[in-house]
Amino acid sequence: MPWCFSAGRRRRCVIIGRVITCAECHLFLIIQAAGWPIWPLIACSVLALALVIERFVSLRANKIVPAKLLDDVLTVSRSAVPTPEVVTQLEQNSVLGAVLASGFRALNSNPRCSEADLRASIEAAGRLAAHQLERYLTALATIASAAPLLGLLGTVIGMIEIFGSQSGGGSVSSSNPAQLAQGISIALYNTAFGLIVAIPALIMWRYFRARADAHLLTLELSAERFMRHLNQLRK
Repeated sequence: MPWCFSAGRRRRCVIIGRVITCAECHLFLIIQAAGWPIWPLIACSVLALALVIERFVSLRANKIVPAKLLDDVLTVSRSAVPTPEVVTQLEQNSVLGAVLASGFRALNSNPRCSEADLRASIEAAGRLAAHQLERYLTALATIASAAPLLGLLGTVIGMIEIFGSQSGGGSVSSSNPAQLAQGISIALYNTAFGLIVAIPALIMWRYFRARADAHLLTLELSAERFMRHLNQLRK
């Protein structure tokens, strides 16, 4: 158990030999009192934070659809298909670059390929790009849906333990009301923490979902324009 002492105008607590602030001590006591059901929620919060950071980095516009990339590609390939080395560099540039490189690679492997084959190659690259944009969004949505249920489960388990311990020593009416109220409030910490985890996760899922859809629309429009350019190169 932590113990507190005064240090000037501020209070400090000691837990396992480490001096912390009373706010940290209070948080530690809440986690300890809430019991084991709160630990899955803590794991969900850490995982959700990691997914949000990863999606922020991965869904940046310069990594998906860099500005002027399509115009530069159309200018460079105005008269001929780029060499395989240039196509490889284009593929590594961004997600849009990988989609465009798939069309060039199809023409390099078979200059007389049909329009249907070209379109199939670009559509396959587009499906792979869509998978990359939507990666981890399902996990984030699952956390947003499951966190309130985990919090509710922790509260129910806490309430069962509270009323079970009260009935063990006598009737609930003869028990200490203040102690009973404190136990119920501690059990409700699980529900509150579940909502704290779920609400930001839901907001970020909606945000990343809209961002991914916007990038997919840009990729689709760019692919259509690029397809018309490839048909001109084939003639």
